[in-house]
Amino acid sequence: MIQTPGFLLTLLAFVLVIGPLVFVHEMGHYLAARVFGVKSDAFSIGFGREIAGWTDRRGTRWKIGWLPLGGYVRFAGDMSVVSQPSVEWLALPAEERQRTFQAKPVWQRAIIVAAGPFVNFLAAILILAGFAMAYGDSVTPTTVGATVPGSVAAKAGLAPGDRITALGGRFVETFDDMVRYVKIRPGEAIRVDFVRDGAARSMAVTVGELHQRDRFGNDFRVGLLGVVPTTPVFRQVGPLEAPLVAVRQTRDIVSMMVETVGQVVSGRRSVKELGGPLSIAKVSGEQITLGPEAFVFLIALVSINLGFINLLPVPMLDGGHLLFYAIEAVRRRPVEPEVQEWAYRGGLAAILALMLLVTFNDLGNLGLWRSLAGLIG
Repeated sequence: MIQTPGFLLTLLAFVLVIGPLVFVHEMGHYLAARVFGVKSDAFSIGFGREIAGWTDRRGTRWKIGWLPLGGYVRFAGDMSVVSQPSVEWLALPAEERQRTFQAKPVWQRAIIVAAGPFVNFLAAILILAGFAMAYGDSVTPTTVGATVPGSVAAKAGLAPGDRITALGGRFVETFDDMVRYVKIRPGEAIRVDFVRDGAARSMAVTVGELHQRDRFGNDFRVGLLGVVPTTPVFRQVGPLEAPLVAVRQTRDIVSMMVETVGQVVSGRRSVKELGGPLSIAKVSGEQITLGPEAFVFLIALVSINLGFINLLPVPMLDGGHLLFYAIEAVRRRPVEPEVQEWAYRGGLAAILALMLLVTFNDLGNLGLWRSLAGLIG
């Protein structure tokens, strides 16, 4: 039976996920700016008309916009999209000009911009570190305990006791490493390296496809070899080691994101699998019904996503700014404002096009297009 969390719970869950993470992201920018003496004129959670706000003693307007799909920090003197000196900026009094973003050296501007994604990763690492301390670290070996009858592993001849050492030329240390590698490669041809009776062997296989449907009616297509592990092994993790485990897990998640994006770009994965805010809202509502652990883990995943996406070298995103700062550091002078302006226009167009695409996908996943087709038919 398909279960749905309901509209109000889904909306609440979405706000509980996005709101704090946007706040954390923008707070990273804000705190880094304060360290370097940059004044912030506004700190906004959400876009559009202000529905609530106040001004602190430093002159920063803290506000909440009616559209909770992001946020921003507007620095003093930031009068143009390219954040470069302008006539208006030069007209400011010298003391006031020194407190503006443009007045700071390129390395300080880069740190201020990078602080947002950095804090998103830091928030995820803290959450994952807590999970590591509470539940331990999975170190289940890659030794084959059994194979699923009729699976790729069974047909290829993998046998209990075989120790898999690499998949597709990539070293695997734990069973979780294997799952992560195979999960995002349904239907792909890979090489399996393994050790049997002390002798190294290898074979070519095509990853199987497993179609699943969860309790909420979501369909998934994941890769599967059909290897059953030996008894799962978890080791206890102390407070000093937990951050290291969390950093490794964050690295693995980012690696999967990079590979998935590469699959979409290369055409090996359909763009229909891309989701946007509506998908995040839907998943948020579903995860909150599964319990606090699932919901908090989702927050960590979304935080990593926000950090990763914002570091992409696309103008309008933090990564685009960092790219221009890197060029400025090498050239020892900023990229011409005209070039930056056209780049930002292109970046904005690309982001809007992507938003339209993912919204179209989201509406399809919610069943809108099937409903309309039914009405027309």
